[in-house]
Amino acid sequence: MAVCPTEADGFFCVMSATVLMDAATLERTLTRMAHEIVEHNPEPESLAFIGIHTHGAPLAKRLAAKVGAILKREFPVGELDISMHRDDLALRDAPPQVGPSNITFDVTGRAVVLVDDVLFTGRTIRAAMDEISDFGRPQRIQLASLIDRGHRELPIRPDYVGKNVPTAPGERVRVRLVEIDGKDEVVIER
Repeated sequence: MAVCPTEADGFFCVMSATVLMDAATLERTLTRMAHEIVEHNPEPESLAFIGIHTHGAPLAKRLAAKVGAILKREFPVGELDISMHRDDLALRDAPPQVGPSNITFDVTGRAVVLVDDVLFTGRTIRAAMDEISDFGRPQRIQLASLIDRGHRELPIRPDYVGKNVPTAPGERVRVRLVEIDGKDEVVIER
């Protein structure tokens, strides 16, 4: 359990965290998702992977490597920063910290697998699709999400899901990856 300060002085909330995936489970989940991607893309020559910053980017690299190992070929991988395409810019207290998108290949005509760690309202994915269109016109975009926690506000559905996790709106799903956080796990905080 973790103790966190609240806005009212002197009061504290207690958060509990439940591990949804450990490192081995996360690895098996990504392997399954890679096999699903191969199954649904019988002509993989046009496949490319694009991960949404921050945790979607290393997940995209891992999925591309796993699909590549199955098909014995390499696939292009890009990283996407969606900060300027968000629809909540006017609601924020401070302007977003914009990082670079790194897509070094032409997306036009490709089957792009867009990768995110947690699918929630769908607004991040809408922003990501807007950003991808700045780089060209893909043949299609497929969505791979490690966790789908529901609560959609937009009609967006993933093509590949690691795990469906029903959550309450106040809960938070955290994906931790060794590339960023030093370890692989997925937890839900209440």
